[in-house]
Amino acid sequence: MKKTLIISWLVILFAAIGYLFWHNEWKYSLPTPVPATYQAVIPGTFINLANAVDQQQGKPVFLHFFNPDCPCSRFNIREFKSLVKQYSDRISFSVVVLTTDDSYTVADIQDKFGLTIPVLFNKAIADQCGVYSTPQAVLINSDNKLYYRGNYNKSRYCTDKKTNYAQLAIDSLLHKNVNPIFARAALTSYGCTLPDVCSK
Repeated sequence: MKKTLIISWLVILFAAIGYLFWHNEWKYSLPTPVPATYQAVIPGTFINLANAVDQQQGKPVFLHFFNPDCPCSRFNIREFKSLVKQYSDRISFSVVVLTTDDSYTVADIQDKFGLTIPVLFNKAIADQCGVYSTPQAVLINSDNKLYYRGNYNKSRYCTDKKTNYAQLAIDSLLHKNVNPIFARAALTSYGCTLPDVCSK
């Protein structure tokens, strides 16, 4: 009887653990719900970056919208850092942190994730760019017009090389493609809903 009880508890425990893992995978494989008040921002829209982002020598700007409390953002950081390493000579990169935890500082984010680029706490930039989930990539051309807002990759872990959407967008911009066409999966937001944050 005791042995049966122990086995039953172990089965229930493993089933619960399995359910939690499955639920997490399933939850983040679905598109992020679009907020009721969402205003779409179309490519070509002027994005006012004055006093918000340091545009180096007229370079295009890549904004990484990041929530340190979002699992998808944490999975994505390696992919983002590889883009910084590959393109920082031609693109100006910044991180826009969106979190309810106001104890985070610029140094915290840079140290914890090994970043040496500017870190901003400014939700108004997300609103301007039409961002409502994390992680999201935004690419703004040298005329301050929105070129791309979307995902990094079809895979949650950014392992699908054929769908490196953010990298494809960078390459398209650098090759002066003025009318890029991106896959639907690239433009559908996945990940964590933005927390109700205030700018610092």
